[in-house]
Amino acid sequence: MDVNGGDRAVVRDLAKRVAEIADLPVQAERRELWTRHDALEKVRPLIYIEPEGSWGELLPAKVFRCNDNELRGIEWQLRARIYRHEHLKDDVVIEKQFDVGKAISNTGWGLEPKRVNCTEERGAWAFDPVVKEPADLKKLRFPRVTHDEKETARRLALVEDLLGDILKVRLKGVSHVSFHLMSIYTALRGLVEVMMDMYENPGMLHEAMGFLADGSRNLVRQYEDMNLLSLNNDGTYHSSGGFGYTRELPAPGFDPARVRPRDMWASAEAQELAQVSPEMHDEFSLAYEKELLAPFALNGYGCCEDLTRKLDYVFRIPNIRRISISPFADVEACAAKLADRYIYSWKPHPSHLVGEFNAGHVREYFRHAIEATRGCVLEIILKDTHTCENHPERFTRWSEICREELDAAYA
Repeated sequence: MDVNGGDRAVVRDLAKRVAEIADLPVQAERRELWTRHDALEKVRPLIYIEPEGSWGELLPAKVFRCNDNELRGIEWQLRARIYRHEHLKDDVVIEKQFDVGKAISNTGWGLEPKRVNCTEERGAWAFDPVVKEPADLKKLRFPRVTHDEKETARRLALVEDLLGDILKVRLKGVSHVSFHLMSIYTALRGLVEVMMDMYENPGMLHEAMGFLADGSRNLVRQYEDMNLLSLNNDGTYHSSGGFGYTRELPAPGFDPARVRPRDMWASAEAQELAQVSPEMHDEFSLAYEKELLAPFALNGYGCCEDLTRKLDYVFRIPNIRRISISPFADVEACAAKLADRYIYSWKPHPSHLVGEFNAGHVREYFRHAIEATRGCVLEIILKDTHTCENHPERFTRWSEICREELDAAYA
């Protein structure tokens, strides 16, 4: 691929800045903290800020200079890392590397979800069910994995040519393994319909979940057979918060030429079941998710669903290590349950970044949670920040307040 000289200069200059940041001693310090934290050692709580939907306000289109779309994607990744270092000031390690993803895809589940879209930009949408009766489940198919080796080689050659003398270029296959059975099914069946099926047609729901679990297991088997799995015991994002740094992986008997599930982290979640009973959550989701997670060495569970009353079931997941404590959870009750036996992956409420930014309220909110979780293996993960109302400085101030309160509590 011929790269425009101007585009080349842009990404190379940004990569040089990333390399400078990656060479700072603080990166090694943070890497070691994450490693000890993931091993359940007592270190200070770690902070991760993920702007998600707010990135467009932090890095608006006008700041980008590359003309080619692929190069612009590389530019975005580099600018985001620099912005994180200069403004977010969390505990994410800025590594001196650039990952190139293999060209992996699959054929899907045989049915495509439909939505009733909103007329407003970024507005809410509604489910438009395509599974209307039990017979429609027969239309589902297991996804078939494909790997375009030629495209993978092209991507790798492009990035190595652009950045290989500045950053370590790594080829990565499937390294983030996460199961979302209920999300897949509600997209096809509809959320209200799934809720009603728990009472009126549980057999249909079990049939669907069993099929999706078998299909997901088959996906992992294909990844393994095609040698497409990659280690995630590094800065790979894990579950709904935190990173995979650990000396516990890969497992004994590891062959660097072939990664196995037992060499990896994995996770699952069922946000759609936030309002159902612990027993129903276990019956219709966790029962299937536990079997999917069993082959993996370390596991996480949860996202935005409140697991306060469901933790006893979550603890039954094989090799469970990281548990998401949502903004809606009871922080004291969860702290008593998790203690120092699991990573307490706390998600502060993202609504603090919209409306009037009340620094005093944010400070008291942190102070309460930090005190309630004393003795836990705490990480603080700000995510689901769909907007900051074009006030990027709110992220910086949020981070400063969080760190001030942690410093005061863990001095």
